[in-house]
Amino acid sequence: MKAWSKFVILFVIMTVMLSACSFGGDDKESDKEQQSALKVMYYDEGAFFQDYGMVFSALYPNVEIEVVSTQGIYAEEQKDYEAAFDKFIEEKQPDLLMLDTEKYKKMAQDGKLYNLDAVIEKEKYDTEGLIPGMIDYLRELGGGSLFGMTPNFYSQVLFYNKDLFDDYKIEYPTDRMSWNEVIQLARRFPVEGDAKERIYGLKMGYSEDLFELASTLAASEGISYVNASQKEMTINTDSWKNAVQTALDAMDSNSLFFESMNNQESNMAQTYEDYLLRDPFISGRLAMAIGDNNYINQIKQASENEKVKDKVVKNWDLVTVPVGQQYPDQSNMTSFQNLFAIRAESPNMETAWEFLRYVTGEEFARVKSKSNNYNGMPVRTKYITDAEGRNYAAFYNLKPSTFNSYKDFDKLPETFWGEFSGATQQEFQKVKDDQQTINEALEILQVKGQEMLLKEPPAVKEEAPAAEANTTTAE
Repeated sequence: MKAWSKFVILFVIMTVMLSACSFGGDDKESDKEQQSALKVMYYDEGAFFQDYGMVFSALYPNVEIEVVSTQGIYAEEQKDYEAAFDKFIEEKQPDLLMLDTEKYKKMAQDGKLYNLDAVIEKEKYDTEGLIPGMIDYLRELGGGSLFGMTPNFYSQVLFYNKDLFDDYKIEYPTDRMSWNEVIQLARRFPVEGDAKERIYGLKMGYSEDLFELASTLAASEGISYVNASQKEMTINTDSWKNAVQTALDAMDSNSLFFESMNNQESNMAQTYEDYLLRDPFISGRLAMAIGDNNYINQIKQASENEKVKDKVVKNWDLVTVPVGQQYPDQSNMTSFQNLFAIRAESPNMETAWEFLRYVTGEEFARVKSKSNNYNGMPVRTKYITDAEGRNYAAFYNLKPSTFNSYKDFDKLPETFWGEFSGATQQEFQKVKDDQQTINEALEILQVKGQEMLLKEPPAVKEEAPAAEANTTTAE
């Protein structure tokens, strides 16, 4: 595998260098010949060069790239990750910052990022070929201005088996269907038969956890069970009751498939072909499944296997994932993985922009779309296509949700998630067993959760003076 990886990297570099030969008349050629430096903030040096640095360095060999890893921020116990993050930037002074959406929004508001609008207009940077809504979304986060870009994005879609829909004379799913509509569609398929042979309507997640499914439905409507910044439980509401009831009805219908069902089968050694067909959508027994672009690779891999290709789903297509009724154009299953922004006080703004311009451009998207190790999908729609005409636009037809169900979770007690997760399993299992109502479960979880939120962390024992003296002497 290492040898193959080296071959792929070499191929990518050679492809980019050959492409560079066609840029002979480009006004940027003089820039490429100037010696310059670029300090990049990323989670790992090796990962950066594999993801972006190698192809950029092939075109800009005179740019000396230094990667400052963020792993140190999280390597040790931190009381305040935000402060540690700010300190890291202050000490390392990177030109390019790698940010999540929350940090991007905050740093833009604080005036710590370089505004890209002027340089985009000056250089006539092509924004038309980018996935729809990306620039608007990032401008919205930036308070009306653009302060960052991303070379790739992550998105899930709803795959569907057209043959099964035709067999049972059920209309195909469409873009922007609500969760309730998709669940009702799934329930129209038969539920009889042996578990290993029968048809399922919809594949949902990994486990038959009522709280997990209800959380997915609630998140699509912008509903959280806790206000982390205020340390206040918000689970005992009509909105949450509706989400749990919908999830419970769906599970009781026996139309849903969960990955955990595969684990209930015998642990006896399976052949590679058995492994390929264990997914019911791939083996043609599932009407709809939620997956990302890697799911396409799994289907293709099974289709190319001589022993099982005749059993693999062939007539399939895709639409957008189910959405909330209040937010039909948004999805929390669409996200930008690596937001790159230029530090407002960077001494190497021009070089930083050249990097940003290239890794969000067509040439980078073309080369990387052919590489299996690419993380996510390119932001250029030209390279998100299917030769057989499937609806690949479903990958980018929804904007990332502005609702973050995990916002400020770092402010909660460390034990909260584990304890509350255990409580939800206990109380919702009683609901599934008809031992209590949904209202009763939510009332109990509201009280228990609030107690967990207000729990004080254990006191840290102070070291004895003698120990402090020994430490000082050792230093």
